[in-house]
Amino acid sequence: MKLSVRTQSIIIEFITMIYILLFVYAAASKLLDFENFQVQLGQSPLLSAYAYFISYAVPTFELLICCLFIIPRCRMIGLFAAYGLMVMFTAYIYIILNYSSFIPCSCGGILEDLSWNQHIFFNIAFIILAIIGVLVNNPKYQVKKYIILGGGSIFSIGLVAILFQLSENVIHHHNNFTRRFPHFPAVIDKEMNLYADSYYFAGSGNGKIYLGNYTAPLQIQEIDSTLKTKTVHRIKLNKMNLPFTTIQIKVLSPYFYLVDGNVPCIFRGKTTDWKASYIMRGDPYFSQFAPIDSTKIAFRTILKKTKTNTLGLFDLTDTTSIKFEPKIIEKQIDGVFDTDGQTLYDSAFEKLVYIYTYRNQYSVTDSNLKLLNRGNTIDTTAHANLKVVTISNSGETKLAAPPLIVNNTSAVFKNTLFVSSNLPGKYESLLMWKKAAIVDVYNLENRSYLLSFYIYNVDGEKMRSLYIEGDNLYALIGSNIIIYKLRKSITVNFKQRILQ
Repeated sequence: MKLSVRTQSIIIEFITMIYILLFVYAAASKLLDFENFQVQLGQSPLLSAYAYFISYAVPTFELLICCLFIIPRCRMIGLFAAYGLMVMFTAYIYIILNYSSFIPCSCGGILEDLSWNQHIFFNIAFIILAIIGVLVNNPKYQVKKYIILGGGSIFSIGLVAILFQLSENVIHHHNNFTRRFPHFPAVIDKEMNLYADSYYFAGSGNGKIYLGNYTAPLQIQEIDSTLKTKTVHRIKLNKMNLPFTTIQIKVLSPYFYLVDGNVPCIFRGKTTDWKASYIMRGDPYFSQFAPIDSTKIAFRTILKKTKTNTLGLFDLTDTTSIKFEPKIIEKQIDGVFDTDGQTLYDSAFEKLVYIYTYRNQYSVTDSNLKLLNRGNTIDTTAHANLKVVTISNSGETKLAAPPLIVNNTSAVFKNTLFVSSNLPGKYESLLMWKKAAIVDVYNLENRSYLLSFYIYNVDGEKMRSLYIEGDNLYALIGSNIIIYKLRKSITVNFKQRILQ
């Protein structure tokens, strides 16, 4: 249908006005918080290497397109430019959602109020508006317009694809190490739907597995080792008037411990009645803890003097006695982000393991935090790959580039360390990395790598936590708990404790 000149003019005015509102708002939101915008760009797995240039180019280009829209004879160029930019944004989001090793946070502006999938549809709507504007504005030379639109799409998508191939995301996630995958060292055995994905492993004892719940912090779920029965217990505290924020529960049978490192406070009780008594409150604040026995708790805190992550030991028989061991966790960059990790305790051998998140190292101590040895995971990342910045207007410290996560989550049992790795090795299929998590197994006694195996996704969800008890590996995947039966190729490495 042929449109009148007035109708064409109204459509063009509407489309250009909508684009001007979009680009002025988007550019202004970036420029008003420019430093934070640069940091957020740096966290992108595709753009971190080019964050400085892109942080200036994107708002400049958005404002330039607005200027083209204001000048009537330049509107066609502006529509083609807007079309190409929106195609580029859409291609970027598509690659992030489907091919990136992780999905970063938003980059400010409208994106903060929309999910990544919603933003794709938002972009597509504006792409359609640009196409309509191009075709309606001066209806001559339609074939030429289609050619330019097609060429613009190829250029925009191709440019983003090239950035992806050259990005640190690809370079950092292909490592020159080789894993050993023996035949079926772990096979799926049983599963149970927990109907929530907010559970975490709290411990085990007497053939039971205990799960804490982040959304119901005073509840503990008791499940038998065959996943046939489950019982919900409600923990009763003898002191409730505390400013709780991050309650954590750990079970070291027959005791359980409830702590909040932000108060900070510690409660202890027995699993026979789930009543916990207040033990201590006071400095230091702590973020992780691992019960050693009925009288000692290992914890991780940020030491005030050095402002770095440090391991310490609470003596519950003397709540004024706090021991710090600052040499166990080793600083490389800032002492906080670079030293992040997981604190594990092997009650069978009375050893504590601290495994780093961003580098291939772990430290092993005895129950008194005396350093026994340091070991390395199989990957090649010996130095944490982090860029840490402080935002000047807020004083907030952030990661300015996507962190290279080396070790996702870990568990220890009878001198054997299980690590869910985040890095593919040499000759490994990237398709398998989308379908499963890889667990690497290590012998803590001789610090050797043993073997690897897969834990498969459930409904597209990867394993977020694992726990070992006997020849069972328990995995939390989405709202499910899955049991993998460990075969002899793994269990033969479980050492029997030698009694002194």
